[in-house]
Amino acid sequence: MSEHVAEPRWRRLPEERPKQILDAALAVFAERGLAAARLEDIAKRAGVSKGTIYLYFANKEELFRGVVRDTVIAFIERGEASFAVERDPIRALDVWMEGHWRWIRSDVFPAMHRLANSELRDFPDLYEFYAVEVVGRAQRLVCEILERGMETGVFRRMDALVAARMLSALFVTHGTWYHQKHSFKSIANIPDGVLLAQIREFFLHAMRPDAGPSSPLVD
Repeated sequence: MSEHVAEPRWRRLPEERPKQILDAALAVFAERGLAAARLEDIAKRAGVSKGTIYLYFANKEELFRGVVRDTVIAFIERGEASFAVERDPIRALDVWMEGHWRWIRSDVFPAMHRLANSELRDFPDLYEFYAVEVVGRAQRLVCEILERGMETGVFRRMDALVAARMLSALFVTHGTWYHQKHSFKSIANIPDGVLLAQIREFFLHAMRPDAGPSSPLVD
């Protein structure tokens, strides 16, 4: 009886190859960091040859861009699509916060946050890419939601970019705590939905229209 040789999975599912490579790249980046990650290790993790990676990605930097597009930018795009059809600014903000909370709680967030804060300064092109396509794009969307709310009178008038930064800080800080609950006992036993409700209540209270316009800051 001849030995049966299993058909390579990529021969069966070639359309999934880029996604498999991106997943492997994220895992290796998370384990070794961007600078120390090697294409050989990513290829091994993905179950493909190093040459196969070059069919889809020119180099390690392009792989990182692909990982960012596949994860955090995909989350931002979903928020943009939702805002395009949701006219109620409070509901639009709720949808954004719910999506942001899912992203923050994902296993991808800690790795991406660590890479963005500890390594991207050593890769100027990637640093600029992340600043524009992730940070800038997300802040622009939140600003548009808040400005619509200010125009319709459901949010108080203030600098929308300042408010967007404050909202981002709430989520990123809670995301850091969420993934280190052993060190942040104050949230260890709070259900995820309650944490999101607390963030939402705090921010909407700060943005309520009866609070009046923000005071100008003096240097």
